[in-house]
Amino acid sequence: MANVAQQVVYVVDDDQGMLDSTVWLLESVGLKALPFTSGREFLDACDSRLNACVLLDVRMPGMGGLNVQEEMRSRELRLPVIFVSGHADVPIVVRAFKAGAHDFIEKPYNEQLLLDSVQQALSHSDERQPDAGLSAVQARLQSLTPRENDVLLPLVQGYSNREVAEQLGVSVKTIDLYRSRVMKRMQADNLPQLVGMAIAAGLVDPLQLR
Repeated sequence: MANVAQQVVYVVDDDQGMLDSTVWLLESVGLKALPFTSGREFLDACDSRLNACVLLDVRMPGMGGLNVQEEMRSRELRLPVIFVSGHADVPIVVRAFKAGAHDFIEKPYNEQLLLDSVQQALSHSDERQPDAGLSAVQARLQSLTPRENDVLLPLVQGYSNREVAEQLGVSVKTIDLYRSRVMKRMQADNLPQLVGMAIAAGLVDPLQLR
């Protein structure tokens, strides 16, 4: 396993303030952070031989995060990508995970959540063992009750709590309760993460989401 000094995090964000604070956070735990304000700059400098991961903003002028991810794939730059976005709507999340994103974190992010995700991505980059995470997700899915499953599916397909309540013939309050139970049982911090888990486990087809 590579030591921490060799672990690199590419940070790509057009917001200079956000870029600076993210670099500072990563460096405060001993990681090497390389900042870029545009996707093009990052692609020109990216070295896939490093034990590295990429923190990538979704919305940037010129080349957005999803385009950068596509370009990485075409150049065979196989580094784990963690998307960071203030606009985590389901279609964007679906596209990101479908193209192989490691994680999707909403701004303003929780610092510990971001660091945990980065460390996980770096260990994936180092060990190349994506299956361990998938089997954990499948085990969590199997622990859901039938009623929790009934709520999980429409949620990850992009239906609102009100729409799910109408579909199942229960109150919105009941759906709120089940939704929080599903999130807790699946160990998902937010809806984008839950959607990613469902796609990874083959529970839903990304092309059939709303």
